[in-house]
Amino acid sequence: MEVSEQTFAGKFDLYGCYQCGKCTGGCPVSLKSKLNIRRLMIEGILGKNLDRIGEKEELWDCTTCKTCTLRCPRGLKPMDLVIGMRGTMVEEGRIPKTIIEAMENAYKHGNPWGKAKNKRTEWLKSLPEEVKVKDFSRGDRAELLYFVGCTAASDPRIQEIAKSMVFIFQQTGVDFAILGNEEQCCGNEIRRMGEAGLFEELMDGNIQRFESYGIGHILTACPHGFNVFKNEYPQGKFEVLHATQILAKRLEEGKLPLTHEIKKVVTYHDPCFLGKQNNIFDEPRALLTAIPGLTFREMDRSREKSLCCEGGGGKMWAESSSDTGQRLSEIRVQDAVELGAEILATACPLCVLTLEDAVKTSGHEEKIRVMDVMELLAEAID
Repeated sequence: MEVSEQTFAGKFDLYGCYQCGKCTGGCPVSLKSKLNIRRLMIEGILGKNLDRIGEKEELWDCTTCKTCTLRCPRGLKPMDLVIGMRGTMVEEGRIPKTIIEAMENAYKHGNPWGKAKNKRTEWLKSLPEEVKVKDFSRGDRAELLYFVGCTAASDPRIQEIAKSMVFIFQQTGVDFAILGNEEQCCGNEIRRMGEAGLFEELMDGNIQRFESYGIGHILTACPHGFNVFKNEYPQGKFEVLHATQILAKRLEEGKLPLTHEIKKVVTYHDPCFLGKQNNIFDEPRALLTAIPGLTFREMDRSREKSLCCEGGGGKMWAESSSDTGQRLSEIRVQDAVELGAEILATACPLCVLTLEDAVKTSGHEEKIRVMDVMELLAEAID
């Protein structure tokens, strides 16, 4: 496919780039990958090698953590350039088999993990019999839609987080309902893989579904869903909240009964899509530090400087183009271990999966445990 200079330089507003290199310098995967954002920017401006985009396997190493965009002194959007180049690869059919499978699953089954649509609510069966969850698709009404998300609906480990959330919400009087088997992918990762057409289809389907049930308020436990609903769906249609925001408010109001002590040293990993992309830093920390007996320690690379776990931007379904260098999730676990933390807490299902895998591969299973903030709160309420 022929790609002109004007197509990329104009579409992604590259002309303001003066090649300072802060994008590549801040890129967390640049030390272990051939991915060079600065070089991609200049190639886009000069129209150089654009006919060879399909050969750039390193584009799939990008986690779309957005550090490059946030650090650009000219206010440009290098991350969008990477996504746009991926879009060209999608159009050419030059994409990894695992990415194709994830996209096909999202199209056929409504989620990139490939779980059947009619099994989206299977996780509810393991809840105590007396726990009843309202469901918009059954005609129930509620103040908030709890958008469970593909990972929580599909992965047994992340289902534990969803069950913790249900418990906490019911203990604190949060009026919520789910969409049952009618829920489908939010599209955040699909868009970042470069499949703009499928993203639009998923978004339109979700908006139509939300409006048909009169849903105006959405809450998620997944920062990826939170991000796309808040920033990339039509603005003003829905109020979107992350679970930590709602529960931090409950804490302020004295409606979060944290009575059980957790005598552990805990540190917190800021998910990219919750922290640096949406500035939600204080709420998770307020919740953790309110737990009786808990000792909180801050990692050096925290808040805006948090190190990406490599779970975003489709990386859950893509192999790295290079095996050189330590995985970022392993570095993150090592940081927490050296801090003396017994629990590495986070507030993102993809972070939980990558960090737990890193605990195993780095041999720290006896030293540290990965938990979501929701799981810790549920334990403190129980």
